[in-house]
Amino acid sequence: MIILGLSGALGHDPSAALLVDGEIVAAAEEERFVRDKHAKKRMPVESARYCLAAGGIDPQDVDIVAFPYAPIPLSSPARWRFARGYWYAPDRALDALLNGNRRFRRNRRRVHEAGAALGIDWSTTEFVPVEHHLAHASSAYHLSGFEEKTAILGVDGKGEYATTFFGYGENGRIHRLKEFYDPHSLSGVYGAITEYLGFEMLDGEYKVMGMAPYGDAGRFDLSRLIRCNGSGFSVNTRYVNTVGLRRYKEDRVGFYFSPKLVEWLGPRRQGDAVDEPYVHYAAAMQQMFERHCLELLETWLGGILRETGRLAFAGGGALNVKLNQRIVALPHVRELFVQPASGDAGTSLGAATFVAAERGEAPGRMTHVFYGPEFSNADCQGALEEVSDRIEYRKLENVPGEVAQILAAGYPVAWFQGRMEFGPRALGARSILGCPSIAGIADRINGQIKFRERWRPFCPSVLDRIAPEIVGTDHPAPFMTITFDVTPDWRERIPEVVHEDGTARIQVVHRETNPRYYALLEAMERLTGNAVLLNTSLNRRGEPIVCTPSDALDMFFGSDLQYLALEDFLVTKRNDRG
Repeated sequence: MIILGLSGALGHDPSAALLVDGEIVAAAEEERFVRDKHAKKRMPVESARYCLAAGGIDPQDVDIVAFPYAPIPLSSPARWRFARGYWYAPDRALDALLNGNRRFRRNRRRVHEAGAALGIDWSTTEFVPVEHHLAHASSAYHLSGFEEKTAILGVDGKGEYATTFFGYGENGRIHRLKEFYDPHSLSGVYGAITEYLGFEMLDGEYKVMGMAPYGDAGRFDLSRLIRCNGSGFSVNTRYVNTVGLRRYKEDRVGFYFSPKLVEWLGPRRQGDAVDEPYVHYAAAMQQMFERHCLELLETWLGGILRETGRLAFAGGGALNVKLNQRIVALPHVRELFVQPASGDAGTSLGAATFVAAERGEAPGRMTHVFYGPEFSNADCQGALEEVSDRIEYRKLENVPGEVAQILAAGYPVAWFQGRMEFGPRALGARSILGCPSIAGIADRINGQIKFRERWRPFCPSVLDRIAPEIVGTDHPAPFMTITFDVTPDWRERIPEVVHEDGTARIQVVHRETNPRYYALLEAMERLTGNAVLLNTSLNRRGEPIVCTPSDALDMFFGSDLQYLALEDFLVTKRNDRG
């Protein structure tokens, strides 16, 4: 059975994923192809075209198109609770009751139009809508590889109406225990504070998380924003998660918080500095988010976790690696699987896996994310020849060994190898690398290569055999989805990848999933004594991760990078010759 998953219902992060007989063949975000971060208000036409080509699938042979947005009946509590939550905006409240599936109908039309552009024959291809949070749940549970009864957590901004999902998986089927509905959204509050702190919602939440360790959560009490009693919670829409006339506006642009929040906390943050009082607000928001998520997790899933210890987690909130560290530390959690593409981009895969499982083709455990395009040496050489007047390049006999020497000498290297990653993390296919024991390398990459805030942390990629020594645990961590406390000895050895609070968002690298990257780490160990690399995504601030060799060269020319490892080629700039 051929299933094409498409996402993009919520106006951001469209993507496509292809399953053939239950196996993931390809998956990619639209932003990588159209070079527009988050690809807002687009449908995943180019990413779907890639997936079909990668699988050698004729569009007319697609059996099912799965889409992570479904109609919600009036009999559901979702539409009624939405209407009650937005009583102060009667047009929206009444629309939810009288025309509550308007967005679904619009999305269905857009999917059919995108399918027609791809060449899909809708007379023979079935369209299957999947509820948004079930798609998130499936992307985690059905790809976790857990065979025992598994607790499932979904924390997101919102889907059709739901914002937070608690359930479990057993024998391949997902069971819903509890949902909360818009405007009562923990991630929504986090997003509103993200906007208040001067970042873009749905993009800057990880910046708030990165800022939090510089602040003191005890300096400010944000509890008036969320009321939680352990079994449920409500959001104070007089401050956050606001719509309509309650929104705070600057230059006619509305935000998801109200003027009352500004009156209480002061002007909205501007600029890139880590400054007071905003760092303390970030710390307080992070602490409150963690506390409420853990309380609700205990209430609704604590019994299942004590029974089996397995938890699968997805939704935008699952990208909060500090929360994930707290979850792993719970005594009744044996293993946490976080879907590496936890945000809405991952729902194309989630919708496809949900349909596959329902029809008896459940996929196995996800062990890597290398489902995007790959390029041959001939492809790369073609791109290099187009800019040959600006570069020098040569083919390497031993790519890991020679690149390791450059890194050990203190130079950052752009690393473009194999199939592109699916999801927001660069995991050794489209990365900028550095030696984490060299003082100042992080500041250089932040300031002169990525052009982003200098306080932003970096992540370590480490060999599987030494990871327990660095973080004191053998918990799986292949996808940079969990932070761990770094042991004191290793904090001194790799300071450039240890955050302000002594933690690191580690990636454990396995030979079988990325042999060339593994070999590079082994070469670094021989040269420096540390099988660790500073790893960050190959992009500049505000841009998607690069996809093609030409994208990589654009990034190379537009930054202070001096070396690019483009498959088997080492590229340098002509004006960098000494």
